[in-house]
Amino acid sequence: MGKNMEIERKFLIEMPEIPAADITRRLDIVQIYLNDGENGCQRRIRKITENMKDTFMYTEKTFYSPIVRNEIETEINEKQYNEFKCEARNNCSTVIKTRVCFNHLSQLFELDMYPFSDKLAILELELDDPLQDIHFPEYVKVIKEVSDDSRYSNAALCTAGKFPSEAS
Repeated sequence: MGKNMEIERKFLIEMPEIPAADITRRLDIVQIYLNDGENGCQRRIRKITENMKDTFMYTEKTFYSPIVRNEIETEINEKQYNEFKCEARNNCSTVIKTRVCFNHLSQLFELDMYPFSDKLAILELELDDPLQDIHFPEYVKVIKEVSDDSRYSNAALCTAGKFPSEAS
């Protein structure tokens, strides 16, 4: 796989109690989707707050399948971030979420929690191979895999302001 290739699977889970010792990072993310780029690539900007410090990122993604994509991410400054805001997609709400990263059996999990739910969350895991075995910690209760369900994308969740009704 190329250096920008990303294989990621996503799961709808019940909100877990993650042992503090397992948590490696906690990020507050504000994410804005921009109008699509050349060849239909998905574009976004993020403001990431960690330990009271803000970082700004610009990302372009080209999807090859629901779980395989090419991702190019570049750090930008606050001025550039604010300039990009004028390119925001008008049919998509700003994504506000808290991401907690934790390790389990040499796997890095990313748990995304949204302000509209204290019962459900999205758990993501980047893989080396799409068919790789995933070993969930005992405190994670998976409801279902949602890697190929566009209703569980960040954009769809935050535009709806809730998880799809079948999950609640």
